[in-house]
Amino acid sequence: MADIVRPRLGQVLWRSLLAAASGVLLYLSFAPRPLWWLAPVAFAGLGLTLHGRRFGAGCGYGFVFGLALFLPLLSWLQDFLGADFGPWPWLALSATLALYLAVVGGLITLVQGLPAAPVWSALIVIAAETPRAWFPLGGFPWGRVAFTQPEGAFVSLASVGGAPLVGFAVVLCGFGASALVRTLRRREGRLRPLLGPVAAVLVPVLAGLSVWTTVGTEAQAGTRTVAVVQGGAPDIGLALQGQRGLLRENHLAQTRRLRAEVDAGRVRKPDLVVWPESAASMPSDRERLDAMVDEAGASVLVGALERLPDGRVRNVVIAWEPGSGAGERYAKQQLVPFGEYVPARAIARLVTPFANGSDDVVPGDGRRAALPVAGVTVGVAVCYEVAYDYPGRDAVRGGAQLLTVPTNNAWYGRSEMSYQQLAMARLRAVEHGRSVVVAATSGVSAVIRPDGTVAASTSLFTPASLVEEVPLRSEVTLSDRLGAWPEYSMLGTAAAAVLAGLLRHRQRVVISRPGSIKPKPTR
Repeated sequence: MADIVRPRLGQVLWRSLLAAASGVLLYLSFAPRPLWWLAPVAFAGLGLTLHGRRFGAGCGYGFVFGLALFLPLLSWLQDFLGADFGPWPWLALSATLALYLAVVGGLITLVQGLPAAPVWSALIVIAAETPRAWFPLGGFPWGRVAFTQPEGAFVSLASVGGAPLVGFAVVLCGFGASALVRTLRRREGRLRPLLGPVAAVLVPVLAGLSVWTTVGTEAQAGTRTVAVVQGGAPDIGLALQGQRGLLRENHLAQTRRLRAEVDAGRVRKPDLVVWPESAASMPSDRERLDAMVDEAGASVLVGALERLPDGRVRNVVIAWEPGSGAGERYAKQQLVPFGEYVPARAIARLVTPFANGSDDVVPGDGRRAALPVAGVTVGVAVCYEVAYDYPGRDAVRGGAQLLTVPTNNAWYGRSEMSYQQLAMARLRAVEHGRSVVVAATSGVSAVIRPDGTVAASTSLFTPASLVEEVPLRSEVTLSDRLGAWPEYSMLGTAAAAVLAGLLRHRQRVVISRPGSIKPKPTR
């Protein structure tokens, strides 16, 4: 008996190590590292781990894979919360997200016996990203597979089917590679068994490369010169709370420096200036902002926390025009739980500094996702919203010719968080066929071309300005035309594949019972 148990324990250990190593490889494929090609390698490792396993084992290995991914990926939460709150919020969130991958691992074991198993397995992985964007507490889509691909062979597919199609292509390539390895190891010497795995590896790559020719970058409605103002903030973590006046003064000072550069002829005069998220307060800063915009002589998108007449607060981006003042505004819809609002406040006091003395931010209703400013229609996705598919899509459908992502990353220190968010913005540029302007309080700010390449960017915790001419585009990508249909189609197909796998498993159980008719063995 001991001789049997030891090999089993050894197999569990090796598979667990392979699952963990694969999760780490997937983490390493995320920004700031340009290692997008590691993502399919990671799923090849996961596919080898799960092959031949039962549901319970698949759940366990999927959980190990998830922990190895999310623990390092979300380590910036420690920079945000600091030592006073310990590692528990970071560990709890990582474990919660890893549970999704545990379910993924279990479900994949049910479809492994179906024809074209790599396809169904890849669909299950991507399908699980949909409920993760909903639950719990409005979801947390950080760490989606597509966000590993701001560049490389697969990102062009975002213009066809958005982030879900990019992620599916990556995972299919990886699972196809694992199937190819297993087929080669059997050494059957036949060509036909290799065709399916080879197709699963090559088709996503070839599809991505071929779609690149359709990704447009040329101006269709003229151009605009856009400036990004990064006022800077001290790297003091939670101590930055309550320093809104300092953020405002820093951005006013950097805007004056930008104006001096323009007056000296060192940079072009911008048509539009973009400030970061929550760099001002309304209505208390109205007069100073009026004076700033008039002095700049250019339209400005101002990120501000706005106190409403009833005392509640909204996180808004305001279109400010010289001479006429504040105009239309967009209110952030997708709020950060425990950051901008506190669910279950009594319990939350145990894990977050925002539970005491902080006001819940009022979410926007989705109106005015595209703002008229500087003679152009500009889409807005505030900070965390860039991780969700719908804000950019709604803005483009509302006529946006240019997209902006005002964000406040000063809380997160010199971690990878800002670079991870920048990678999402680069994917969105390709998805929507628009230039994207990222304006961050403390960096990384950037101007991104419609093909996802970075025209200019800043460093962390350095006051800086960027001035770039960007193309205005009006063409609507196939991804924006299709909307959420690719995502929901993948979700439905994955569910159907799991059902088929369950039925197949049940039939095999019935056939294998004593006294039942057993099928003839096949080669």
